[in-house]
Amino acid sequence: MKLRINWDALGIGASLACAIHCALLPLFLTSLPLFGINIINNLAFEIGMIGLALAIGIYSLYHGFRRHHHSPVPILLFLGGFSLLVMKEFITNFSNWLLLPAVILIITAHLINYRSCRVHNHAHRDDCNH
Repeated sequence: MKLRINWDALGIGASLACAIHCALLPLFLTSLPLFGINIINNLAFEIGMIGLALAIGIYSLYHGFRRHHHSPVPILLFLGGFSLLVMKEFITNFSNWLLLPAVILIITAHLINYRSCRVHNHAHRDDCNH
């Protein structure tokens, strides 16, 4: 039996984990620095989460685009959300204002990709080579 990974579901989960980390962790876990643990403003953790979102997003959206629906909409939504996510790291005064639309765009891109892959189920263009 072959194990199949739903990359869109994984991308949605990673985006939600990022949103929870950014929004709720500072509220509930402010005592972590007392124990020597600092993941709230840890640049390495932030870069890791952004890198994870990028890797999963690129793979799942490209796979859906190439093999199933050929619609650029999910990729464009993802790139918009990812751009806001990266901007959040540089424009720290507006990081919370940039986070919500970034997560919404990324999750929407994965949902549209997931639905489009299920609806079209290998609806190929003439130039497909598979």
